[in-house]
Parts: sequence; C-alpha cells; structure tokens
Amino acid sequence: MVQAYILIQTEVGKAAAVAAAIAKIPGVTQAEDVTGPYDVIVRAEARNVDELGKLVVAQIQAVDGITRTLTCPIVHI
Repeated sequence: MVQAYILIQTEVGKAAAVAAAIAKIPGVTQAEDVTGPYDVIVRAEARNVDELGKLVVAQIQAVDGITRTLTCPIVHI
C-alpha cells in the first residue's frame, strides 16, 4: 500500500468545494481545506505508485477549481 499527501492550490474561493468533491473520490482517506500556500491537503492511498499516479492525474486533478497539485509520497525511514 502506498500513501501520499497531495497539496493542492485552487482558484480563489473554491477551496471548500474542491475539498468536499475530492473527499468523495475512492482512495482518498482525508481532504481538508487549509490556509497557507496551499488551499487543500489530501491524504490518499493506492495499491502501488502507478495506481496512485492514476488517482491523482485522472481523478483528483479533474476536479473543477484546481490550479496545481504537488504529490508527496509517505516514506517510512
């Protein structure tokens, strides 16, 4: 299982709607609108890195109002 945080920038005023839409996507375990340089932080999981990439590109980035994403895979050192 691969887990990651996805940091998201949105159009002005769209953070809450983007977080709510993303929270409904299978594989997303948490989606919160926040303040700071990013507007939404998402925690997601998938069976492998390829599936995580597909989740981000095909489903999360397709949500209306997103301008940029940054995916940060979780590592256990």
